[in-house]
Amino acid sequence: MTHFDLTWKNHRLNLGKRTCIMGILNVTPDSFSDGGQFFSLQHAINRAKQMVDEGADIIDIGGESSRPNSQSVSLSEEIRRVIPVIKELVKHIDVPISVDTVKAEVARQALDNGAAMINDITALTGDPDMAQVVADYKIPAILMHMKGIPSTMQNNPAYINPVGEINAYLKESMARAEAAGIRREMIIVDPGIGFGKTVGHNYTIIKHLKEIQALGVPILMGTSRKSFIRRTLEENANEVTMDEMDMGTQATVAASILGGAHIVRVHDVKSTAITVRIIDNIATAR
Repeated sequence: MTHFDLTWKNHRLNLGKRTCIMGILNVTPDSFSDGGQFFSLQHAINRAKQMVDEGADIIDIGGESSRPNSQSVSLSEEIRRVIPVIKELVKHIDVPISVDTVKAEVARQALDNGAAMINDITALTGDPDMAQVVADYKIPAILMHMKGIPSTMQNNPAYINPVGEINAYLKESMARAEAAGIRREMIIVDPGIGFGKTVGHNYTIIKHLKEIQALGVPILMGTSRKSFIRRTLEENANEVTMDEMDMGTQATVAASILGGAHIVRVHDVKSTAITVRIIDNIATAR
């Protein structure tokens, strides 16, 4: 695996030396997996601290659900959900805090209050000011591929060559970011599992993930508790439990690491830390 030494401000991620874990903290009432569970400030802080103790290298805070068929929330509501958590959380953890947002003003306020990364599912296209915010603050940005928008993305998504088309989209996104003044060494890409993809598309991306390494930047994979796992498991069961979803997630995490992922974004950090340790050893064995 290619190594990337990502250093900025008071943070450093040695990507490729080992797989980094991004713990998901949804402070929303409607996320498909854990919406509402960490909606209160204290519960959110406690959960983030727990994930760091379990092995999270990054905490990714989201105040707006991007599940299929979700609707956007107002700027003021997203700020109300996210900023108090960041303000309090920076007092308790040292790992970088990433903010999952498509709004430049949310990003700006988050960064002013201690956030260190931006995770933008629109690859900086959702808000015309986002790229400039990232460039001005000189922080890493995660650029994700998405076909359509969350409210419509799962309406019969179609590709001729899924990985090739995703690569082309991400290459264009990287060029747009660099043109805005974002340094290439601050760019991370995400092929967008579950964002405008069928079950088959998602498996194709995981199987051919090595092809995305050609972009020459770190790769993040977010497969955790995605619907393609549930649909696969439903083929042999009437109802799929969360424990079974998490076991399925670990299989995709293992495959993603072997395919070249540098960061895995997950809900269950504790189990993922075990998977990462074992698979990293397999990946580096002679």
